Amino acid sequence: MARKIVNRRELREQADAAAERGEAKPKKVAAKEKAPRKSRAKKKTGEVRLKAFWGVFNQSLKRVALYEYSDRKQAEKKAAELNASGKSPHFIKPVKEAIEVVEEA
Repeated sequence: MARKIVNRRELREQADAAAERGEAKPKKVAAKEKAPRKSRAKKKTGEVRLKAFWGVFNQSLKRVALYEYSDRKQAEKKAAELNASGKSPHFIKPVKEAIEVVEEA
């Protein structure tokens, strides 16, 4: 859409000419007040917390055993036992699992 370009000098001259003729300036229309915006806060679905464990896994990433994070030596010992038994190699890696949080009233 084409728009006529008017510079500020021309607008000023038009306003001065209107003032000399005695024409009143057009009043600006007051803007309507907007309604307050509704809150979009997310609903709480409950708190999900993660806890770290050591998992003993086989070669195909199937978890064989799970130990507390502080019991790493036991997890390594279990992986060594499974490796010595001649089956596929086993290893440990950290695992994070969701735990339920009990809310107190």
